[in-house]
Amino acid sequence: MRKRILLFALLLWSLTGSAELKLPFFFSDGMVLQQEMQVPIWGKATPGANIQVFTFWNLSTYKTTADNQGDWKIKVQTPKAGGPYRIIIKENKLSLTIKDIMIGEVWILAGQSNMEMPMQGFRDQPVEGSNDEILNAEGHNVRWFKVSRASTTVPLDTIKPYTWKPVAPGNLAELSATGWFFAKTLSQHLKATIGVISCNYGGSTAEAWMRPEALAEFSDYKILQPGEKIPNATRTPTTLYNGMLHPLLGYGIRGVIWYQGESNYTKSERYEKVFPKMVQDWRQLWDQGAFPFYYVQIAPFDYPGLKDSGYVNSAYLRDIQRKVESVIPNAGMVVIMDGGDSLTIHPRTKYLPGQRLALLALAKTYGMKGIGCTSPKFKSLEVKGSEATLSFDEAPLGLSTFGKALTSFEIAGEDRVFHSALAKISGGKVVVSANTVLLPVAVRYAFKDYVVGTLFGANGLPVSSFRTDNW
Repeated sequence: MRKRILLFALLLWSLTGSAELKLPFFFSDGMVLQQEMQVPIWGKATPGANIQVFTFWNLSTYKTTADNQGDWKIKVQTPKAGGPYRIIIKENKLSLTIKDIMIGEVWILAGQSNMEMPMQGFRDQPVEGSNDEILNAEGHNVRWFKVSRASTTVPLDTIKPYTWKPVAPGNLAELSATGWFFAKTLSQHLKATIGVISCNYGGSTAEAWMRPEALAEFSDYKILQPGEKIPNATRTPTTLYNGMLHPLLGYGIRGVIWYQGESNYTKSERYEKVFPKMVQDWRQLWDQGAFPFYYVQIAPFDYPGLKDSGYVNSAYLRDIQRKVESVIPNAGMVVIMDGGDSLTIHPRTKYLPGQRLALLALAKTYGMKGIGCTSPKFKSLEVKGSEATLSFDEAPLGLSTFGKALTSFEIAGEDRVFHSALAKISGGKVVVSANTVLLPVAVRYAFKDYVVGTLFGANGLPVSSFRTDNW
């Protein structure tokens, strides 16, 4: 009976090409739509034309009318994960068909070069285990779409042509490595197609991904007028929002994973306000409520060549990223203090941020029980005599070094001079002291550009660098 109904529907909807009916390139064959949601679909048509969208998963027709500029948008109800399906979009007697549609979980992969870094790596900068991952890519139910680079002074409605790709050995090399380990892990545990939309640009600042209205309170950011020359494609306020993010706004998603910060590290105090504002703005623009926003803290790196020209310790930026986690609703931060590289800003161990982002999503978004997803968080400092005792939240089973020495702690007295300190784990806390500091007032952990983290929760997730002072 169902087959007869489908055949009848096909006869009613003649499949002819249209010179007027146009869709953004991400509404195309092979796309993934977010499951169990009213997802928007939009495009261009003849002004005033009647638009009908027929969805084969529920044999339903949705109707709207194109406005005076030919723009139209309609929301369709998606079912539980499954497929493949088809959609027919009709303008009067003209129609388009989108085939091989999967219903699943959709995430945006955003940020700068560490999110952009593909499985094949960059020149002289490999991704650990990439060849094995590419060899064994078959069988993972992941599809991806890449937004091409574009930096513009006016918001674009479209992007350069691209097609949805099912992950396979022949194309995995091009996909974001962090995004792959994230999506692969989700696909293994959710038993649903994972769709990832890669929207990132190496070297970009957070303010480049924000619209002018969101930057209004920051008076020193210059917003270019339409047609003005863009001095820096990746660091000019609003230009990546205009060219890359704006065309995507409204595409049905589950959430965003974000890996950025390196390009803002010299202005960490500003980032404390800019980054939460960016997340808030994206959520307002998407009109999906406070969707999950999981981000990666920047990895330790030695930042060569910068120490003689306005040098600022990048640990201050990591500390800001640590602090804003509690400010942004429905957010989570991945710590990779154990995954830095002194010689490159692009660590090769991309499975660490990818899998840890997936842990956050599986536990917090999808409700998986029994897994650890968060790093222990510094809570408070208590001083008794010459010892400073540090307490932590999110460490129900305590702390560990997993057999290694506990290092990278510093302690200071009232003179604000930090000295290397001895540290030990005791009863789920860390006790810090130094012979040179008799009356401690502040402690810092791993508070340098490059350092190898040695403090972990019992779940194996590392503790972020932190400071108890505000100097």
